[in-house]
Amino acid sequence: MSMERFLSAFFQLLVTLPASASCFLVMYPRLRHTPAKTAALCAAALLPFAVLGAWLHAASSFGTTAILLPAILPLFFLYRSAVNADLPRCLAVYVGVCAVHTFPAQLAYALDARLHPLSGAAHVSAEAALFQLSLSILAAAVTAYPACKNYVNIINQFDSPKIWYSTVVLSAVFLAFNVLAIPQSYATLHAGRMLWLFPVFELAALAVLVAVYMLFCQSASAMLAHVKLTERTRLLKMQARQYRVLQEHMRQTARLRHDFRHSVRLLSSLAREGDIESIRTHLAQYESQLSAKAPAVYCKNPALNALLSYYGEMAEQAGIATDWRIALPDDFLLCEPDMAALFGNLMENAIFGCARAPEKNRYFCLTAEVRQENCLYIVSTNSFDGNVRQSADGYCSTRHGGRGVGLSSIAAVAEKYGGSAHASHRGTEFFVDVVLKL
Repeated sequence: MSMERFLSAFFQLLVTLPASASCFLVMYPRLRHTPAKTAALCAAALLPFAVLGAWLHAASSFGTTAILLPAILPLFFLYRSAVNADLPRCLAVYVGVCAVHTFPAQLAYALDARLHPLSGAAHVSAEAALFQLSLSILAAAVTAYPACKNYVNIINQFDSPKIWYSTVVLSAVFLAFNVLAIPQSYATLHAGRMLWLFPVFELAALAVLVAVYMLFCQSASAMLAHVKLTERTRLLKMQARQYRVLQEHMRQTARLRHDFRHSVRLLSSLAREGDIESIRTHLAQYESQLSAKAPAVYCKNPALNALLSYYGEMAEQAGIATDWRIALPDDFLLCEPDMAALFGNLMENAIFGCARAPEKNRYFCLTAEVRQENCLYIVSTNSFDGNVRQSADGYCSTRHGGRGVGLSSIAAVAEKYGGSAHASHRGTEFFVDVVLKL
């Protein structure tokens, strides 16, 4: 067994370490384990793989490409088992990182062609393999800050499986092209101007791929901003509607208070006559007029109260019995877009679920309270018809084919505030438990 071949293959297979670091970096809020434990698990899986693969390469005619390609699929399943994300997101990140890390390999082949013009990709020198590993580490380091700043937020909040799958296709095209473009014999690179055109073309292709990724990030960020603006506008409309209801109630109660002197005279006359029953009847009628148009007050936060009032009326119109217990402090520290996404999706999903149940069995219980001074606990229970659609990623929407967008949004808000959201069902009851830190 040649030590040169062993070291060459070992360095080439070690690129899985910086590549895995890039994969996990953009998913760090969704890691199933601590970063230290995740790094240890990666090292425990990838280092033996690099050693065994290098030994196989040195002891046989297997090239490193022939060793790496079959390992892509099992390594993906190991990656997905270590993160809490759905299939489209995992594929987009994994295939994208694999595509980016094929470019250092191509540049290493170009360098090796200069150093060893009579060799080929199946016999890469240790110097070129170390150069490839260095470029892969550099690529992971250079993309670390942009990934943490922009891509993590998109991964958490952008929920569009079709668009994620489209990025998978694009990355797979670049990945396949680089695999097919591996020079089996360096003699082909010494023909004409290919020796310098090859690296220039690879760098240009890398620039195109990076530009596409940047454009995707900008487009996704713009779409997320539009969604937040739409949600904010919707919440403001609810608040305006609640304000108009409150104004109308104030006008009506003002008239009743103005006319109260007439009621006092009537009550005084009835009291002199000893007609207690008429007094009771008059007071009951007055009380009903006073409270007939009174807007519901669920909490002291105006935006959240408007949201609850809006969905409260919706539930009433749908014949849903509600039991809402909202015990939140005055200084409720949750920004309005996140609050609207959290409570709005909870209530909208629950009301939609109740609407599918028989009218006599429709009920929606909601509890929201702050415990331990800074932890918000929300428990939602609603009736439904008992029919659910589930996949490996959780509950699927019954209104469209994909994963439930509302539940995804709830989970994203909970994760943003260092909490979690858990959905479950039993029979014809659906439960959502949310906890987050304020």
